[in-house]
Amino acid sequence: MMPEMVIDTRHLTRRFGAAAAVEDLSLEVPAGEVFGLLGPDGAGKTTALRLMCGLLDPTSGSVRVAGYDVAAHPDAVRDRIGYMAQRFGLYGDLTVEENMRFYADLFGVTGAERDSLMAQLLRMTRMDAFRKRRAAQLSGGMKQKLALGCALLHRPRILFLDEPTNGVDPVSRRDFWIILRQLVEQGLTVFLSTAYLDEAERCDRVGLLYRGRLIRCGRPEELKAALPESCFEVEGEDLRAARDRLARIPGVSSVQLAGASLHVLASGVREPELRRAAGEAYTVRAIVPSLEDVFIALIRREEAA
Repeated sequence: MMPEMVIDTRHLTRRFGAAAAVEDLSLEVPAGEVFGLLGPDGAGKTTALRLMCGLLDPTSGSVRVAGYDVAAHPDAVRDRIGYMAQRFGLYGDLTVEENMRFYADLFGVTGAERDSLMAQLLRMTRMDAFRKRRAAQLSGGMKQKLALGCALLHRPRILFLDEPTNGVDPVSRRDFWIILRQLVEQGLTVFLSTAYLDEAERCDRVGLLYRGRLIRCGRPEELKAALPESCFEVEGEDLRAARDRLARIPGVSSVQLAGASLHVLASGVREPELRRAAGEAYTVRAIVPSLEDVFIALIRREEAA
């Protein structure tokens, strides 16, 4: 049995004057998936999310969400989705509890149902102890948890998140992802944009967006396996000097700093050749490429085309 596609875009395009922010975007997302739209700043991620949520009209193409055409039935779509914008949009002078009550009223969730949902979401996000604190006094991670709770108050089927952990500390990012996985286990579908490659690794599938176009889409392990170049890790003291030597080898397409090592992408180049070029003080070994290696290779290919 084929899974239900809760997001379905066909040749979706949005232009601002002569510039295409999103161009010919076609993708499908099945129910219960965490889909990550990955790309650098200015790639068109926010525009794509706003098109899917009915907050922007497309120049051409179409998008269906939860079985409804977004252009023809925007209200039906909005009733079935939660949307969390990149910028904190709640009321700083209201408490956590007051913000949640306000958004519950907007969604028409009242009385015992509202109180039960609020209590459940406050427990899930571990915000119960802060329910009387004003939103302006919350940390960045707490603000994101509050925004998430408000977006879930009407029990949406699909949650759209625009760079939800941008500027949030690593511990809060980890906690946020634990909450997302709990929600997916309960049947929610999550579509998020991110510029964090380690965050994209947590997604079931990833779409790589570059200059408004979807250049690759698949599971992280599939994208890594499909990379035609071999990937090598080089470790040693003077990595800058080694990088310059390695970059001059024919067949080497990329030499990038990756923490305390270099990652080298190459075609038709073997490990001994890299070891000779790097020097005796360096260790060289073949590794599985990271998603960052894949992303860099694909973008360089696009720029060279």
